[in-house]
Amino acid sequence: MSNDLSIATVSPQVQQARQRFGIIGTSPSLLAAVERAIRVAPIDLSVLVTGESGSGKEFFPQIIHAYSSRKHARYIAVNCGAIPEGTIDSELFGHEKGAFTGAVDSRKGYFEEADGGTIFLDEVAELPLTTQARLLRVLESGEYIKVGSSKVQKTNIRVVAATNVDLRRAVAEGRFREDLFYRLSTVQIHIPPLRDRGNDIRLLAHKFAADFAERYRMPAISFTEAADDSMRHYRWPGNVRQLKNVVEQVALFEAGKEVGDGILRQYLPEISASYIPATTAAAHSYEREREMLLGMIFKLRERIDALQERLDGEQARPASIINSESTEKAFPTSLVIHRPAATEEPEECQPCSEVNYSEVSAAPATLEENEREMIRRALGRNEGRRKAAAAELNISERTLYRKIKEYGLE
Repeated sequence: MSNDLSIATVSPQVQQARQRFGIIGTSPSLLAAVERAIRVAPIDLSVLVTGESGSGKEFFPQIIHAYSSRKHARYIAVNCGAIPEGTIDSELFGHEKGAFTGAVDSRKGYFEEADGGTIFLDEVAELPLTTQARLLRVLESGEYIKVGSSKVQKTNIRVVAATNVDLRRAVAEGRFREDLFYRLSTVQIHIPPLRDRGNDIRLLAHKFAADFAERYRMPAISFTEAADDSMRHYRWPGNVRQLKNVVEQVALFEAGKEVGDGILRQYLPEISASYIPATTAAAHSYEREREMLLGMIFKLRERIDALQERLDGEQARPASIINSESTEKAFPTSLVIHRPAATEEPEECQPCSEVNYSEVSAAPATLEENEREMIRRALGRNEGRRKAAAAELNISERTLYRKIKEYGLE
């Protein structure tokens, strides 16, 4: 489907859906996603909604349900990442009395409760592989078995799933079933990240500020043009959720003020602060990127040639008389010279051309160290609130809990 939509050309149904579900924004990619959801709604197919955490994926299963023939039946939303692995089968498919310790009664699962309606599986990539196999059976035949039972039950349900994970990569890594991926993604709807929605950022920020002032009966804030521009060029790793959080903080502590760029930046984490939105980067081209990379390569070669010339000039001199001053001038501070071990004949020195100067004196931090530090800083910025930190890092809460335990950050 073409993304060449504007607020003036969208259908009345798209306009109605935007108003009904409180969707703020007029970016073509967002309008195209809403139209795609409305068009697939009457057709009883599985839908996979993709997009970054906090981008607003939860609205689209509601649109699909509301415009489908199942709209009068139940709609149940399940956050797969928030349910412990040991109980998720019971939550989804139910269990019989005595199926496990604590199962004092039989219980219906979500697939039985929502029979005839729609079930929304958020963070579907977090499902364990055993649960994925059960879900695949439901999608293929409508059959499932309660935990602790041997009786096959039927359900008539539509599944809409959402994820912020690249499922193709998860399939390649063995973390997600390939057959389930194709079953879930009969139709895909991608929600654009906030940073690529242009003027929508300003519309959302002003709406959040006005709502906050009305809800708490506080003097409203306003944003200068420079502040609007800063918000438009900020990366927003947490998307709409992060924008709302920032605006509400500003609305609380700067109540009644006109918020300029200087004030706003005090509330923006430095991580990924600079970003050129795709909608405004008209001059961007891969040819330009190629030229920049070639320029970097040429500069690097010039530095290498200069080093080689210096080394060639030093070849006639013994290594013992190359003092620290000449070494610092010949080599960048990030490089270190590794000389061969001393031989039995100290009079003969190794020529400088055999010196290995490609190794860096201080090895870069490992991936694990970088990841641990990013998590620690995110927790600090969010005052220990793990849900907010997970949203900022664009990972699920379950993954964050596991990483916190793994790196000893409790």
